[in-house]
Amino acid sequence: MSDPAPLPPYPVRLREVAGVFLRLGFISFGGPAAALALIEDEVVHRRRWLDRGHFLDMVATVNFIPGPNSTELAIHLGLLRAGFAGLLVAGICFVVPAVLIILPIAWFYVRFGSLPQVQHILYAINATIIAIVVVAMGRFARTGIRDSFSATVAIGAAAAGFACQYYFGHSPELLILAVAALAGVIRHYIPKKPPHLLLSLPAPWLGAAILDPTLHDNLWRMTLFFLKVGATLVGSGYVLVSYLQTGLVDQLHWMTPQQLLDTIAVGQVTPGPLLTSATFAGYLLGHQTFHGGLAGGIAGALLATGAIFAPAFVFIALLGPLLPKLRKNPLAREALDGMNAAVVALILVVTVRLGIDALHGWPAVALFAFSIALLWRWNVNATWIILGAAILGLIGGRFA
Repeated sequence: MSDPAPLPPYPVRLREVAGVFLRLGFISFGGPAAALALIEDEVVHRRRWLDRGHFLDMVATVNFIPGPNSTELAIHLGLLRAGFAGLLVAGICFVVPAVLIILPIAWFYVRFGSLPQVQHILYAINATIIAIVVVAMGRFARTGIRDSFSATVAIGAAAAGFACQYYFGHSPELLILAVAALAGVIRHYIPKKPPHLLLSLPAPWLGAAILDPTLHDNLWRMTLFFLKVGATLVGSGYVLVSYLQTGLVDQLHWMTPQQLLDTIAVGQVTPGPLLTSATFAGYLLGHQTFHGGLAGGIAGALLATGAIFAPAFVFIALLGPLLPKLRKNPLAREALDGMNAAVVALILVVTVRLGIDALHGWPAVALFAFSIALLWRWNVNATWIILGAAILGLIGGRFA
């Protein structure tokens, strides 16, 4: 792996951070694994902001911080590249594209009672996303799995991930990463212990410019709800479904189960982290549930989005500067090595699951194989591959 590229002047770095994460915000379809792969391709493989080992350390550590992991990774990279201003710019630029896309979708939904149909475009995009994740996983494996210990951790983590996925429907990422870190700590103290014996356990504001006091009160309560979600949600973004079901449907009765399903669907089919579902939910609540009309919908969307992502900025601003110290500590270094091997395994688990869902029919398989070739053999930027897939999907939909 080549060394990081020399640092350009600060204003250039800040503009670079804005451009990179604004573009990634528009194309990061496919969930956390896909966002991780796209970010790695851009900042490690192409721009060489940092080496892949450092990147894997960041991926491992953000899993233990409440909030959306891909957004926190973007914020952390912005901090690393351009200081506190870079932290703000990276996070905002990564989230804003999804907000700009979801707002008109939310208006369409409230106006016509249904979601726009874009299945053919997503069918093509999803096939290329799987290819992007597979190529990134190959790069991560070369860095994260370097010896028999890390290979053993990766195999154990993958086995635990697949088993939990099969029996329980999800992989306990935090538990797997924690056990992998524990294995690294034990290895530090007992360096001659055979690695496989260490894994006896399964390795796992807009202020409402509306004078209606009832609307204002409801928007305030909604903002506090999403702030609490952003500050306490740990693990996969799909835990968000449980939070919204319990809070907005069961307790507050602000949304129906069908509206919740539609909210999550919008978060899944639009780029950016799944937590941008809050934009759609906020618009729906402000416009329809709280009877605020268009102004109430926009206020609700922006307040919900700001509230759910604000804790991530605070957490990274406070904890981000600690990572360099952790990387230099021998004990923490062993724990990070264990977690990095587990990260590779967890990406494999997610890739297999996504591939089973996405690669239906020969067109998807052919597009997947062609994307692999473009990425691995010809080093084509993932942005162009995703845009090309979207065009193919649009053409295919017109002739379907």
